Amino acid sequence: MYRIDYTVLSSDTDANRRLRLSRLFTMLQEASIAHTTELGMGREMTLDRGLLWIVTLQQAKIARMPEYDERIRLVSWPGRMMHLLFPRYYRIEDERGNALVEASALWALMDQKTRRIVFPELYGVKIRGVHTGREIPLPVAPKMPANAKESAFTVPYSFVDLNGHMNNTRYFDLAEDRMPKALRERPLSGVQTEYAKEAKEGETILLRSEVRHDAYLLSGEQDGAKLFRLSLTFGETR
Repeated sequence: MYRIDYTVLSSDTDANRRLRLSRLFTMLQEASIAHTTELGMGREMTLDRGLLWIVTLQQAKIARMPEYDERIRLVSWPGRMMHLLFPRYYRIEDERGNALVEASALWALMDQKTRRIVFPELYGVKIRGVHTGREIPLPVAPKMPANAKESAFTVPYSFVDLNGHMNNTRYFDLAEDRMPKALRERPLSGVQTEYAKEAKEGETILLRSEVRHDAYLLSGEQDGAKLFRLSLTFGETR
C-alpha cells in the first residue's frame, strides 16, 4: 500500500476552489510511479530500458472534490496482473478517513521505439497485487458522443510529457475548456476515460463533443482511428 498526505495548494485548484480535474489525475499518476518504484520496478526496469508506462482506461467515483487548503490522504495499491495489464486502485480521504475520491486504472508497458504494448514478463516486470475489499470496479470504455459537435485541436508542446505524447491528464483540461460554464460549475460525480492511440506534438485531432443535462462527452480521432474517449458526469449544484 502506498500512502501520502497532502495539503491542497492554490495552484492545484480551479475558480471554484476545488481540486482541478487534471491535477487530481496527475496526483494519481505520480502515486502510481512512486509506488511502482518502491516495489522494485522503477525506471531502471522500465524507462531506462526503453519501456514506457501508459494508461489505457481510468475511472473515478467522486463524493466530493478536495478543496483549497484541505488536508487529504492519497492511498494507492496494485491489483492482480491481467496478462498485459496492470490494474491499480486509488482512494483519496479527508482527515476523518471519509472517501472523497475512489478510482481505478489499467496500465500497460509500451516499447518506446515500436510504440506497441509489450509482454511485461519478457522484461522481468512483475508487480504483486493485493486485495483490500475497497476496490471499485475496473474501468470500462465510455460511450461515444451521439449528437456530436465537431472541432479541431492541435497538440501544443506544453501538453507533451516524457513519453513523447499528449499526457493523459491534459485531456481533462481539453474537456473543461470546451464544456459550458454552467456544467463546469456543478460538482463532478464521475469520470470515465479510454486512451486508444497516442497524439504527438503538432498533430491535429478531430474532436467530437456532446453536452447532456448531467454529463459531458468528448472523443477524438485521427484519420478515422479512435484516439480517446472521455465522459464526465455531474451532480446537482449544492
